[in-house]
Amino acid sequence: MTRALVTGGGSGIGAAVARRLAADGLDIVVADLSGSSAMSVAGELGGTGVQLDVRDEDQVHAAVTDVDVLVNSAGIGSTTDAPSTSLEVWEDVFAVNARGTFLCCKHAIPGMLARGGGSIVNVASVAALVGLRNRAAYSASKGAVVALTRALAVDHVNDGIRVNAVCPGTVDSPWVRRLVEESGESIDDLRRRQPMGRLGTPEEIADAVAYLASAQAAFVTGSILVIDGGLTAA
Repeated sequence: MTRALVTGGGSGIGAAVARRLAADGLDIVVADLSGSSAMSVAGELGGTGVQLDVRDEDQVHAAVTDVDVLVNSAGIGSTTDAPSTSLEVWEDVFAVNARGTFLCCKHAIPGMLARGGGSIVNVASVAALVGLRNRAAYSASKGAVVALTRALAVDHVNDGIRVNAVCPGTVDSPWVRRLVEESGESIDDLRRRQPMGRLGTPEEIADAVAYLASAQAAFVTGSILVIDGGLTAA
């Protein structure tokens, strides 16, 4: 059975991805900084839950060495412009979003090579593609994820390993609602920002991830799939 590991799988987009991949018949490992959240989602799916700090290379190495599908969904945000962003916040955001994605890919790929292939899907953001106010560190970190995705895809195109990314727009998730509280924005403001007039759902992002992870996307690598209700087209 194909084994998939989803980081940040304890809530939001990550949990939706874990549920969708389990519905597709994959053996699921749910990894999250919150071990209890990981265990809860994994228990619902008949999978395995692990506590994982993606910033910690030893933990990452132990968790991802024998997976066929890796979904890097763990991430944190920031809601300030550059002058208002402390170095600590900048480094924290990069440690989770960029370094964490790199470490998971670094340690998953050797096992995929040994088994003849695999699929990696990184969760980036439209903030990597267009300028959004008060997202300096977040935008830069997700830009790094997009660039890493393309580099890995080219490096391993002949190894049977496909590497793609999704760039969600604003998704109605616990993570987004926390950022709204921190920034003083409103959910209604975010809805109005979307040309479709609504937020995305975690399940809609999970559908896209499932496609990229599957054999249906066998000719797709190095792609950045934008799922944003038209935000980047407006």
